[in-house]
Amino acid sequence: MSPAVNRNVLVFFTDQQRFDTTGVHGNPHGLTPHFDRMAREGVHVERSFTCQPVCAPSRSALQTGRWPTSTGCFRNGIPLPAGEPTLAHRFAAAGYETAYMGKWHLADDDVAGPVRPEQRGGYERWLTSNLLEFTSDAYETTLYDEHGEPHDLPGYRADALTDAAISYLREGRDRPFFLFLSYLEPHHQNSRDDYPAPHGYAERYADPWLPGDLAALDGNTRDHLAGYYGMVRRVDECLGRVRAALEELGLADDTVLLFTSDHGCHFKTRNDEYKRSCHDASIRVPTAVTGPGLRTGEPVRRLVSHLDLPPTLLDAAGLPVPPEMDGRSLLPVVRGEPDPRPDDVLVQISESQVGRALRTPRWKYAVEAPDADGWTTPAAERYVDAHLYDLDADPHELHDLVDSPAHGAVLAELRARLEERIVEAGEKRPVIEPARQ
Repeated sequence: MSPAVNRNVLVFFTDQQRFDTTGVHGNPHGLTPHFDRMAREGVHVERSFTCQPVCAPSRSALQTGRWPTSTGCFRNGIPLPAGEPTLAHRFAAAGYETAYMGKWHLADDDVAGPVRPEQRGGYERWLTSNLLEFTSDAYETTLYDEHGEPHDLPGYRADALTDAAISYLREGRDRPFFLFLSYLEPHHQNSRDDYPAPHGYAERYADPWLPGDLAALDGNTRDHLAGYYGMVRRVDECLGRVRAALEELGLADDTVLLFTSDHGCHFKTRNDEYKRSCHDASIRVPTAVTGPGLRTGEPVRRLVSHLDLPPTLLDAAGLPVPPEMDGRSLLPVVRGEPDPRPDDVLVQISESQVGRALRTPRWKYAVEAPDADGWTTPAAERYVDAHLYDLDADPHELHDLVDSPAHGAVLAELRARLEERIVEAGEKRPVIEPARQ
């Protein structure tokens, strides 16, 4: 089978990037001029959410279009099953050359570097590290090719990966390509719990603007936000370089380009690390798509899950969307067609808890299984109320209304709505109880 149109597809994927690092979401530092331009000229997915705020589950969803609980990858350390169809398989079946570069994090958790062929998700070209944060540092990058051979790349890590991607784009080929370009930036360096920006970049943001949640809550924001912003700035420059290369090579008009991130970062304000919570700081990410048929300059304002992105890529390439994918293509919305779905997204939470959250335009409602272990249990039969935020009045989620008697009717409605979304995700219908019952 060949694609209906000869469209390349490139995913530019960052790690742990908050939505409000971008100018289009109000950051005043000018960190993301290239993303902002892409969002203004293409399709800005204004309210984009991960379906699981931690690395491997989010990545499994983006590779398969299926819930982490459906693939079994509900937490870090669980490899993507070898027989699970991925985007690489879908594009390869349509005659594409498939390539993955950067951080993978979908192999066995004891695999820091080379990944066995059966755990590579079906990709043909390969230059990765399973756990890039453990085989690299800011200026020390080792990636492994499809033969398992190491490649030590020079320069700042994001630049090194960008150089490799541009070299790939310059290669001659007689097939369209699907390239998944997966950066570590702006994720912290695990070995020292730090955010290493390029030399001189953190200094630019020594007095950083603070989003409302970070300004109000404790955490390690003031120790790390300058470096984090510097990393965001550099990875946006990398986006600019990739887009410039597509233009130079005459590929821009035939390439669908998606920018997104796996999850956000709350700087230890909600728990004792950086994500794994229901709050927008953890789950809301910057997302935009551009390319043929997608240079509309009109945003998508409905709530969008990561699960909607794989079918969107296939649809944009003129390929069929498999019915087993849990999300839906955004192209009908882009074309202005009515969307019958409720305007909300479900979020699964693992590791720190067994939790579920419902995000609507106005409300954030979350539940937690009080007796379940988030490392061993993918889903629970019983949850209790954990959080309720009125996002119209409290966009930074500082005032929890879960115990408010005045919001009993709202809670009841959201409980029923969350139960339905859980069932639609393939889980058993749970019992959800008030927190004090």
